[in-house]
Amino acid sequence: MKNVLFTLLVFQILLTVAFTGCKNYTQEEKLYIDKIEKDRLAKDEEMKNSPQSPFNLEPKVQFHPLKYFDADPGFVFKSKLTEYNPKDSIVIYGTKGEPRSVVRFGYLKFSKDGKHLRMNVYEGTSRSGERYHSLWFTDLTTNKESYGVGRYIDFEVVPDSGYVYTIDFNKAYNPYCSYSPRYSCAIPSKEDFLDLEITAGEKKFHED
Repeated sequence: MKNVLFTLLVFQILLTVAFTGCKNYTQEEKLYIDKIEKDRLAKDEEMKNSPQSPFNLEPKVQFHPLKYFDADPGFVFKSKLTEYNPKDSIVIYGTKGEPRSVVRFGYLKFSKDGKHLRMNVYEGTSRSGERYHSLWFTDLTTNKESYGVGRYIDFEVVPDSGYVYTIDFNKAYNPYCSYSPRYSCAIPSKEDFLDLEITAGEKKFHED
């Protein structure tokens, strides 16, 4: 298994080098792309082998490597967090139709291709009672190249009003419901639509 992983890693790095060589990336950007590719291979191994993976719980789903858009530093943005005042609780729905209460905590702003866009930060409560924050969105690739419900980006609030956050769409991932019917996941609302082709991050897992 280690030899197979090493071979895949070398092959992926060679592909990355070939890809990045066709564009005028800086050395720092090339190192970033290389790290993204390595992280993706590590995630494949975890999803394939972890007992808690959706591929190893009933109903069984056959595993194959996750699919991604090419890593692109042009889809990494910086933004400060603007908190809503008041922070309203709203109801969203899961993919199995169940209502969920979340808090519209704040928003981030970024610009791409002449468009000025905004993403909501949501605050929810896990089953264990812990609070968490998340970004989720749909875009012009949704239900085409990317998962039809939408994609997520992990988010952690920093207790510093001047903190500058990184929005990295190369780390956008599919929720577990995209792999297995065992799961239900939050459905992004119309307000969470980004009028842009986010050709970064994870693609669809299942073929149409």
